[in-house]
Amino acid sequence: MILLFSVFVLIYFHRVLIMFCLSPITAWATRHHNVLGIKHKSIYTKLADKYCWWFERLFLYWCGNIHSHRIRKFFYKNVHQIQIEKKVVIYSGTEIRNPSGLCIGKGSIIGDNAILDARAGIKIGKNVNLSSNVSIWTLQHDYRDPDFACNPNHYGPVRIENRVWIGPNSIILRNVTIGEGAVVAAGSVVTHNIPPFELWGGIPARSLGKRPQNMRYEFKGTYCHFL
Repeated sequence: MILLFSVFVLIYFHRVLIMFCLSPITAWATRHHNVLGIKHKSIYTKLADKYCWWFERLFLYWCGNIHSHRIRKFFYKNVHQIQIEKKVVIYSGTEIRNPSGLCIGKGSIIGDNAILDARAGIKIGKNVNLSSNVSIWTLQHDYRDPDFACNPNHYGPVRIENRVWIGPNSIILRNVTIGEGAVVAAGSVVTHNIPPFELWGGIPARSLGKRPQNMRYEFKGTYCHFL
């Protein structure tokens, strides 16, 4: 019986076991990874870049699909260097680019299948709700560039203030700040800053109304263990 249970655990959690064994190397590569392509003379940076190109992305994919919230959060925080405060919930299927550039405040929720491109930095405040299939992009290719490159003037950080609610299937583009208590309607594309306590929606998103400023709710960090 014990043997059968051991075989089951090995088969079901084999990726988790591999990630635990190789987590020190992954953590080192994350710390030294040259995200924006800036030239460094350090041999450590060059090795980390070469290593991270495939290995870290693979580990992040595995981590996003682990069927355990606690294990997933452990790897995100302790191996991939994401700044995660208490009561944060990150659902499965999340894709994160440059995890060390991501900061998530207390009581915030990242819905399933979110894409968080933190290569130029993403800061998420407290009690923020990102619904399913939300995408945040901090880099953009220049369609006029002969090499279709991401030039320095085509990337910028995204900042989401406290108690923001972003609806399902919304897209947030580079150099955007979403003010406290703002709401983004489902399926919107946000290209400009959103003032606090306003409702925006559409493609591109525009102001649709106001939200009361007496918001005081706080998420308690409850979650389904295997989602």
